Amino acid sequence: MSKTVAIIGAGPVGLAAAAHVMERGLNPIVLEAGVAAGHAVRQWKHVQLFSPWEYNVDRAAARLLSATGWNSPDPHVYPTGAELLEQYLDPLATRTPLADVIRTSSRVTAIGRVGFDKAKTKGRDFAPFEIRYQNGKGPEMLRADAVIDTSGTWSSPNPAGANGLPAIGEHEFAERIAYAMPDIRGVDRRRYSGRTVAVLGAGHSAIGTLTELARLRDEAPATEVVWLLRGSDPAKAFGGGANDKLAARGELGAAFAELVAAGKIRVEPGFGVTHLTTAGDRMRIGAGSSCCGRHVVVDELIVATGFRPDLRFLSELRLRLDPSIEAPVALAPLIDPNEHSCGTVRPHGARELAQDELGLYLAGMKSYGRAPTFLMITGYEQVRSIAADIAGDREAAERVELELPETGVCTRGGVEGDSTSAGCCGGPAPAGNDACCVEDVKAKEMGKTGCGCGDKA
Repeated sequence: MSKTVAIIGAGPVGLAAAAHVMERGLNPIVLEAGVAAGHAVRQWKHVQLFSPWEYNVDRAAARLLSATGWNSPDPHVYPTGAELLEQYLDPLATRTPLADVIRTSSRVTAIGRVGFDKAKTKGRDFAPFEIRYQNGKGPEMLRADAVIDTSGTWSSPNPAGANGLPAIGEHEFAERIAYAMPDIRGVDRRRYSGRTVAVLGAGHSAIGTLTELARLRDEAPATEVVWLLRGSDPAKAFGGGANDKLAARGELGAAFAELVAAGKIRVEPGFGVTHLTTAGDRMRIGAGSSCCGRHVVVDELIVATGFRPDLRFLSELRLRLDPSIEAPVALAPLIDPNEHSCGTVRPHGARELAQDELGLYLAGMKSYGRAPTFLMITGYEQVRSIAADIAGDREAAERVELELPETGVCTRGGVEGDSTSAGCCGGPAPAGNDACCVEDVKAKEMGKTGCGCGDKA
């Protein structure tokens, strides 16, 4: 009998997982909490991706679509979220055989092993998974031989508080706070036009949002833009510029640097938010103690400080995650922003993503835990390898079928350099190599395992 594989989430990586599982002759069942596939993408459909189409279409998914007469988009064009939905995800979810295996409005609430609680071991690996989920009819249940969790992190944004906890008063000011990337000059224009808006964060989402607010300021001069930066050096957010092989990402950083230099964005460096209080009919954002620290007074706050995985429905399964970034322990050294990020993360798959719970895999953005800078194509390679592993094709599961673009920024221990130099890790790896950089190549040639440029071999 063919194995049944439950896939949590019908985003780009979840749909790719279903395509690879189906291509292997296995039976996928995709559980999506939203009313349609690509639910999270629909929340940021106004945003242009940093990567072109060539990095956003999965090969197995493309093979399913080709049978319907689908035409692949220009590989060098950078789509918006809306175009990703219209030209790829919607056709994939509705016009291919995947339409018969996707269950929407089906939020997973718990997963366990049939007949086994978390503490019981003997015979555990042979028991099927029990997946419980909720839809309009009420509680439902299905059983599966394997589970691929691609539920992502979009629904779990990090809070504003500098210590990882919500800032004091954050819940009370919920109506004045947005997370991630609101549609500044689109559906949310009236909310922000002519108002004082603070953006907290230093990643691509924060930079993109600040850039849009600066454009809104040109159209509505009464708009004031404040950048709350936890770190002390704004230049670290400007990215790799011309060295970034994802040109749109490099251009965004360069354009943002010009806006800051022109004074269109007020910068508040070293601002670790601790509390939110009332200031008349406005909001007072404080850093430090409530009596003696710094503060800014604004109308709206946008928190763009990243995301974290929701692990609650996996609590009855045996997980082995890095204690700091909550990624699978074999993957964590490659992506831990405290230690090492050299241009890209080397391709990885089932071996790094499998859990102690046999048959359970984390994939997609959720596999990165709290680490940033995930590319869709990385998730596609993950699920290709996982599908092969579930099907018993170990050779294909171990094989690397992906080359990633360099980011132009190389860091080790928090020190940044040019990825074309011999700085932190000696420049990018030779084309076709499965190492992430030159030092990692040398380490692998010596027979070392792990990431050779993070001093973890």
